[in-house]
Amino acid sequence: MPTLRTLKDLEREGLVTSDPRLSQVADGMAIGLTEEMLAQIDRRNPTSDPIARQFVPDVRELNVAPGELADPIGDEARSPIKGIVHRYPDRVLLKPLHACPVYCRFCFRREKVGPGAEALNDAELEAALGYIRARPEIWEVVLTGGDPLMMAPRRLTTLIEGLDAIAHVAVVRVHSRVPIVEPSRITDELVQTLRQRRAAVWLAVHCNHSRELTVASRAALTRLTEAGLPLIGQTVLLSGINDDVDTLDRLMRDLVSCRVKPYYLHHPDLVRGTGHFRVSIERGQELMRALRGRLSGLAQPIYVLDVPGGHGKVPIGPAYLGNDPDALSVEDAFGGRHPYPG
Repeated sequence: MPTLRTLKDLEREGLVTSDPRLSQVADGMAIGLTEEMLAQIDRRNPTSDPIARQFVPDVRELNVAPGELADPIGDEARSPIKGIVHRYPDRVLLKPLHACPVYCRFCFRREKVGPGAEALNDAELEAALGYIRARPEIWEVVLTGGDPLMMAPRRLTTLIEGLDAIAHVAVVRVHSRVPIVEPSRITDELVQTLRQRRAAVWLAVHCNHSRELTVASRAALTRLTEAGLPLIGQTVLLSGINDDVDTLDRLMRDLVSCRVKPYYLHHPDLVRGTGHFRVSIERGQELMRALRGRLSGLAQPIYVLDVPGGHGKVPIGPAYLGNDPDALSVEDAFGGRHPYPG
């Protein structure tokens, strides 16, 4: 079955009902739901299903609250040249395309991504590489988009080889949903494209719920790790999808069992029309505190927030040190508090 890309496709599968307001939602952001993810949806109650809620349009997306932004993490403000975001001195984002295998309704680039969205042409890609070559302080290049693994393997190979040829680039990090939501794309040719070179190639996989880790996606992750790729995991904390300790616990354990190191748990960004996905920071800290007492350190992600305006990520997890400078104390993983000599 091909990827579902229209409201009619979703109606046919019983995931939405006819509603003119949904047409407005679909006009504002692309639809994409792969066969792999469709198979994980509980059709008896799709409106509350944690997989369907990530990808199926919702009329609540028309509700734009004060403070919500079209560019919540400030990509535009930090983009010196097309396709490049330079937010930190030693690393850049490189966005070669804006297409994805699925379109997550909470995406912070929701107003940019889509199957018809513009990709960098050869001249623009060369200009982006030229920007990186000219700045020896750039140590890491993060390939994002869109989803870089939607590129043709030959074109992706050319891009990675171009980065590998820049002596001061030590790390190429690729961010992707593909191994999870469309694992059939993880072919031998694509694995060969991602093989280790002089620059270390890392793959960050995006996964928000254990049900996304299907038999096929687990096999794809195994194929990647057996080829020598280090894998890290990124998750967005989402209301009604994974904002309870048992769901997060299982997800982090399952990722580690797939040899994926949980990296970031993202606080949801201030994206226009996504208020129904957001949880409070206080709730996020409560969840992180609960995970600390029950999960191995290997399975602990860092809870982070992207500061609006392009000012980067900061950790916002709970504090364990008391704030009395005259009587320093520390809280253990189970809630007990203990004095500690300053």
